[in-house]
Amino acid sequence: MNILLAMIPAFFWGTTYAVTQYTLPEWPPLLLGALRALPAGLILLAIKPSRPASQEWPTLFKLGVINIAAFFTLIFVMALTLPSAISGVGMVSVPVFAMLFHWLFSKQKPAKLQAFFGALLIGLAWLLFDPTAISLNPIGMLAMLAAISCIIVGSTITKASGSRIAWWTVLTWQLIIGGALLAIAAVIQSIFEPVMYQEVFAQLSLGNVIGLLWIMLLNTVLGYIMYVWLLQRMSVVDFTFGGIANPVAGIAAGMILLGESFTAHQYLLMAGMILASLMPQIISLLMRRRQLATTS
Repeated sequence: MNILLAMIPAFFWGTTYAVTQYTLPEWPPLLLGALRALPAGLILLAIKPSRPASQEWPTLFKLGVINIAAFFTLIFVMALTLPSAISGVGMVSVPVFAMLFHWLFSKQKPAKLQAFFGALLIGLAWLLFDPTAISLNPIGMLAMLAAISCIIVGSTITKASGSRIAWWTVLTWQLIIGGALLAIAAVIQSIFEPVMYQEVFAQLSLGNVIGLLWIMLLNTVLGYIMYVWLLQRMSVVDFTFGGIANPVAGIAAGMILLGESFTAHQYLLMAGMILASLMPQIISLLMRRRQLATTS
C-alpha cells in the first residue's frame, strides 16, 4: 500500500515538464522556480510552524541554494527545452551518477550488482540520446546533468544533517530560502529584461493559473508532504519502487498534453532505462526475503 502511495508524489513530479511546457511555455525559469518554491514553503510553515536554531541556518541556506534555487531553475529549463519523456526518463540515471560520485569522492566502491546495472543504464542512455537518432537541445541536456548534480550534492548534505535538523524544518525552510533567492533573482532579471516579464503578466490566462496551481500545490506542497510522511513509514528502497511513476508520468503527460511521440525502439530504450534503475533494488529485496525465509 505504501508503495502505491509513493507513486502519487512521483507521478506529480513527473508531470512537471509537460505541464510547464503546455501551460507556461514563455515564462522565465527563475520566476517559475520562485512561484513554485516560496508559496509552498510558506504553506508548509503555516501547516506546521518551525523555527530553526541559529546553528542550523548555514546548512539550511546551502540546501536552499542547491536543492531549491538551483535545482528548480534547472528543472524548468529542462521543461522548456526538452521533450517531457526525455526529461522524465533521463532523471532515472540519478543513482548511477550518485554511485560514481561516492566512488570518486568518498571511495565507496559500488557493489558488482550496482555497477553492472549502472553500466547497462549508461549504455541504454547512450543509445537513446544518440544525436543521430534524436535531436535534443544542448542547453536542456546540460541543465539535466546539472540538475542531477544538485540532487546528489543536496542529498549528501541532507543526509549528513538528518540527525541534527528535523525533516520538516529542512523541507520548509529550504523551500522558503530557495524561493526567496529565486524571487530576488527574478526581480533582478525583470529589471534587465522587462519586456519578458511584462508580456507574461499582461497575457496571464486561466491556463497559466491552472499550471501554476498544479506545480505549486500538487507537485510541491502535496508532493513534498507525502515524501516526508512516507519516508518515515517505509524504507528508501521501497520508496524507490514508487518512483517508477515519475518517468511513466513524464512519458504519458508528454503524449497527452504535447503530442510527443517516439519510435518503438526509443520507447523500448526508455523502458530499459527505467528497469535498469530499479533492478538493483528488486534483486536486493528478493535476496533479503530469501535469506529471511531460509533463516526462519
